[in-house]
Amino acid sequence: MISTFSLMTAAAAAPAGGASPWIGILPWVLIFVIFYFLMIRPQQKRVKEHQKAVEGIVKGDEVVTGGGIRGRVTRVLDEREAEVEIAQGVKVRVVKATISQVLTAPTKPAND
Repeated sequence: MISTFSLMTAAAAAPAGGASPWIGILPWVLIFVIFYFLMIRPQQKRVKEHQKAVEGIVKGDEVVTGGGIRGRVTRVLDEREAEVEIAQGVKVRVVKATISQVLTAPTKPAND
């Protein structure tokens, strides 16, 4: 014999009028899509631009390191390091990955 409580519990657990399971998932999907376009995608774009700028560092570029030290690149040692002059006669070797900003690119002489 089936109790009244079992029938009420089964009726409450059954979907009401054939509601689609997508109704519950749809808000989460929309939140993720909005989050992707407003947060993730722009950040990935900034990271790619930063990597391109750091890879393109040449002698004469003015840079800022992650520690906030500002200086001018005096020479590029290899693909990972550069020498930066932070004051007159004071040169330091920095890892390119720690360079947070490339402020200026060197001016190229005009071809006359």
